[in-house]
Amino acid sequence: MQKGSFTPATPRYNTEGIVKRINQLAARFREYGNPVIYIQHNGSKQNCFVPNTEEWEILDELNIAESDLIVYKKANDSFYETDLEEKLKALSVSELVITGCATDFCVESTIQSALVKDFNITVVKNAHTTADRPHLSAEKVIEHYNWIWSDMIPTKGTIEVTEVENILAAL
Repeated sequence: MQKGSFTPATPRYNTEGIVKRINQLAARFREYGNPVIYIQHNGSKQNCFVPNTEEWEILDELNIAESDLIVYKKANDSFYETDLEEKLKALSVSELVITGCATDFCVESTIQSALVKDFNITVVKNAHTTADRPHLSAEKVIEHYNWIWSDMIPTKGTIEVTEVENILAAL
């Protein structure tokens, strides 16, 4: 959810709605003392999302609290060569609620990685986004991945795909 992914040249599907729902979840998680973690991509090797540039910054519309954690990544997978798994273990987190940008890249690879690490995963069906692809609209990409994730076979953990409203109602 970085500025470089949300430009006029790279529009994302339903940005305003996605940001609103992420903010709602984050606020509720904080109320209940649950950690909120933002992932920030460092694309220095690809000469994009270079730290301390505007495109690297997280969207201003996201309400980030001082208590929130930020993990810096350099690949699509948020676990790859990061301290994310260690932070989650230190916080005794076994269930992940996943939102974000690049449904078909960052969100997908992070979910796959979390699956093999035996986390219980909730994918927020209406709180991840992507851009149109040459052969498929963003809306269809999102629909496709929600379908894939809802039919995946988990390892020792679980995987569920549900809307933000269901998560908020269950808290």
